[in-house]
Amino acid sequence: MKTLWQHCHVASMAQGTYSIIEDAAIVTSAGHIEWIGPQASLPPLSADRTVDLGGAWVTPGLIDCHTHAVFGGNRSGEFEQRLQGVSYADIAAQGGGIASTVRATRAASEDELFASARQRVQALMRDGVTTLEIKSGYGLDLANERKLLKVIRRLGEELPLTVRSTCLAAHALPPEYKDRADDYISHICDDMLPALAAEGLVDAVDAFCEYLAFSPDQVERVFIKARELQLPVKLHAEQLSSLHGSSLAARYQALSADHLEFMTEEDAIAMAESGTVAVLLPGAFYFLRETQLPPMDALRKHGVKIAIASDLNPGTSPALSLRLMLNMACTLFRMTPEEALAGVTLHAATALGLGHSHGSLEVGKMADFVAWQIERPADLCYWLGGDLPKRVVRLGREIFN
Repeated sequence: MKTLWQHCHVASMAQGTYSIIEDAAIVTSAGHIEWIGPQASLPPLSADRTVDLGGAWVTPGLIDCHTHAVFGGNRSGEFEQRLQGVSYADIAAQGGGIASTVRATRAASEDELFASARQRVQALMRDGVTTLEIKSGYGLDLANERKLLKVIRRLGEELPLTVRSTCLAAHALPPEYKDRADDYISHICDDMLPALAAEGLVDAVDAFCEYLAFSPDQVERVFIKARELQLPVKLHAEQLSSLHGSSLAARYQALSADHLEFMTEEDAIAMAESGTVAVLLPGAFYFLRETQLPPMDALRKHGVKIAIASDLNPGTSPALSLRLMLNMACTLFRMTPEEALAGVTLHAATALGLGHSHGSLEVGKMADFVAWQIERPADLCYWLGGDLPKRVVRLGREIFN
């Protein structure tokens, strides 16, 4: 079906800038953008359907390029404990932290995990998200990582979303491998990744490079296996300390390195040379009350593309609004609204290996967009919470109004 969407203004985000088209029209067909430009330049055409957008501002569909949306259990009790003065170490000693999520996730059925994740993902959809990445990493053994990845695939099949599936088996050390991190990495490389990749459950491979998780040498073993399996890599890096994981990610042409509060200028140079996207996660920064800011000046100076994501997870960023992350990126990291919007559109698409097809409104790209009843694009970063009136369109079909 060919549809003409008219009476709107467009922030196309081509080249990572607003790239505004006033009094615009968009023609979509077969799920793609066939034409976009000023209404006055619209060529003669025969549309099956015409939609008046009532003067809305149209942006690309939002892209959440880093989430852990599938998990069992709830850690609000731990949140309350921390606010009452209980340390994270004490909570972990009591069996809390990621270990509690692993236990709850292993105990949950695939259907239970799907039902709870669906609610969280639908909240993101209502906020304008049309594409997202979801990581595994709360199973930490073959059977349960498979279960998580199958739920992720199912979400992409049953919801009108583009969903990318990332295997994060190297997220934490499971209890059965206590004090045997090298053995667990061997299990990931020899057993888990080959099996899960062969089943078509993995789009990318991630790891957590940190003193409380895995060393750069251990992460590199995972990256080498991913390369053998022809899978792109990503990395949690420099969140709590500087291990130069982001430079390691760059050496393997990673799609992204994420968090990055403790990265150095040398890391930024390496990422710029490799094209690795910096994914900043203001929700976790806020929730953990961190004070070490990502090196924004170095990232800008060296031209590193900057994406923004929710990091939706039960322990450090229970965030159900990507649009709220836009405001946090501006207020906490001093990003401009234009930079922040590029961070959840074109640069987020690049962080998922989808920059050729998603993230900006250009001829030939997917017809994923949101028509917002706002006064200017900066409003998306300005308003705190609430539900801005909008139409959400994916592949040329309205999925939310």
